[in-house]
Amino acid sequence: MTTDLRTRPARTTLVTRALLLRFVSIVGSSIGFYLPLSVVPLFAAQAGSDGGAGTVALLLATVACELVTPRLIAVLGYRWALALGLFLLGAPALVLTVASSTWVIIAVSVVRGAGFAVSVVAGGALTAMLIPAERRGEGLALVGIVGGVPGMLALPAGVWAAAHWGYEPVFVVTAAATLLAMLSLPGLPSRTPVAATGDHHGVLAGLRNGLVMRPAVVFAASAGAAGVLVTFLPLATGPVWVVAAALLAQPAASTAARWVAGRLGDRFGPGRLLSYGLVLSAVGMAAIAVTGSAAAVVGGALVFGAGFGVLQNATQALMYARVPAGGAGAVSAIWNAAYDLGMAAGALGAGLAVASVGTPAAFVLTAVAMLPGLAVVRRDRRP
Repeated sequence: MTTDLRTRPARTTLVTRALLLRFVSIVGSSIGFYLPLSVVPLFAAQAGSDGGAGTVALLLATVACELVTPRLIAVLGYRWALALGLFLLGAPALVLTVASSTWVIIAVSVVRGAGFAVSVVAGGALTAMLIPAERRGEGLALVGIVGGVPGMLALPAGVWAAAHWGYEPVFVVTAAATLLAMLSLPGLPSRTPVAATGDHHGVLAGLRNGLVMRPAVVFAASAGAAGVLVTFLPLATGPVWVVAAALLAQPAASTAARWVAGRLGDRFGPGRLLSYGLVLSAVGMAAIAVTGSAAAVVGGALVFGAGFGVLQNATQALMYARVPAGGAGAVSAIWNAAYDLGMAAGALGAGLAVASVGTPAAFVLTAVAMLPGLAVVRRDRRP
């Protein structure tokens, strides 16, 4: 018996020319955000300013602007909104080459935060449109790798470059990376999604939609744990190499898990992966609580990273699948806001717990706090 291969349906192409062009702006925005992220506090402290004020302003502006960006997309379209975001993210960094007062740093950080919000929300909605629906999980995983690896490298590279060459080159490269990425935008779609102009597809409607918000809540819980990890792990263990290894293991495992989750989600449905991601995240965080063991800390970071990567991919794919055409901007805004607010809330809550019960117990409490998410997953039956 023979099989006619010509009768088999062709697999939809994932990496198209438009998606390759989109990769350029993804890399540019990732470098533009992460390269100066740890440098600005050092720059501010060296200049006698408040070292943390700029970072706080950056994050607050990011969250605030993420929720209004879908309206901007409806007015400008994907391409022009993304261009505005990249410009606001990169160009203001040049101001720091000539001024270093606290208010200048805060103002630059606010504008950069707004730019990052617009670039990730508009870019995320555009990316979702460029990925075939039947390969959405795999496509989002690939996009996560394209953006995650440059960001993971840019964060320490910025500190290293500032220590060896000074602050100005870091700020110049930040601006150059984002502004040069704008050269790729003419090849991207520019149309405004017609459905997105209606209130029934906006952010407020998304916030009232349980099918969208349940995955967002689950993801926010894991993002809160990530905020605890990156904030308090350096304070909880002795050897520096343990902290460095754990902080490298976590994003590396997340990147790999996003790819695996994307492939599995496309085959079996992303909703089936949520409980696995939550359990892995909780187990990993509980293991990190054994701060006296290097193996437990690094291994826990690996397990947590795997769970976090699964949830990053599965929640995002699930949310995009649950909105009609034109709703991608609202999903992108809500998902990114859940990420940022979750991390901030986790770090703040753990800070209060650490003062009362200590860091290891705070890690255990963080693990326990993720478990109610399983009840949310049980209610979430729609694939």
